[in-house]
Amino acid sequence: MEIMTFRHTSVKTALALLSVAILTWTHPAPAADAGAPPASDDAEARLIVEKADQVRFPAEGFQVDVAITTTGSGQSADVRKYRVLSKGNTNSVVMVTEPASERGQILLMKGRDLWVFMPDVSQPIRLALSQRLTGQVANGDLARANFAADYNPKLLRTEKIGNDDYHVLELIGVDRSVTYQRVVYWVRDKDFWPYKAEFYSLSNRLLKTCKYENFKPMEGRKRPTRLVMEDALRGGEQSVLEYGSMKLRDLPDKIFTKDYLKKLD
Repeated sequence: MEIMTFRHTSVKTALALLSVAILTWTHPAPAADAGAPPASDDAEARLIVEKADQVRFPAEGFQVDVAITTTGSGQSADVRKYRVLSKGNTNSVVMVTEPASERGQILLMKGRDLWVFMPDVSQPIRLALSQRLTGQVANGDLARANFAADYNPKLLRTEKIGNDDYHVLELIGVDRSVTYQRVVYWVRDKDFWPYKAEFYSLSNRLLKTCKYENFKPMEGRKRPTRLVMEDALRGGEQSVLEYGSMKLRDLPDKIFTKDYLKKLD
């Protein structure tokens, strides 16, 4: 009797499973909710950031001179000058050219590792990208310009500014070694020109803002030659970075080594 009950139950179970299979075959699962964010959002955001990186600097090896003028309330302007050698936006050397008293100091960046070489110190010293270089400028602002590699981007919205449409992106640092933990970034839709950025700390406090200005032809395309960084915590303090004399250079990998720093001129 128990065996017959088991067989009867098995037949009923098999028939039920067969019915489900037939219904699934004849009525396919509904498509994803049309109101949900498209799966390509992150991919689109990354493409925008990559194209904006290409506007800011060449992907090839290059050299550029940078003058940084810092002003503050009741203070005279402080002017410092640097020469930057960069390859692939991941390896850089930053040499101080002015003031003369600091000439010979060199920053070396490989990936997100950064060292400073000083003439009176025998060994290079490890630094953080977020550490202040001068005024409102952090080491990473000058030594590393690779937003696409340092941040996970998300497209927040689009905004109309004047007659142009802009993508507004949120960039979250891939780890704590990046220059800023969070960046809100405006990029013009029609040509991927960066417009402005807001830089935030790990505690999500606004540290500074940056405007990208004075686009001029440099090495094959128009690029921002003037960056204005303003302190969000202390009003009236700003640093202006002016880029000039950019030229493409064949930079061998040996340049970006600690052993080679003394040979640079």
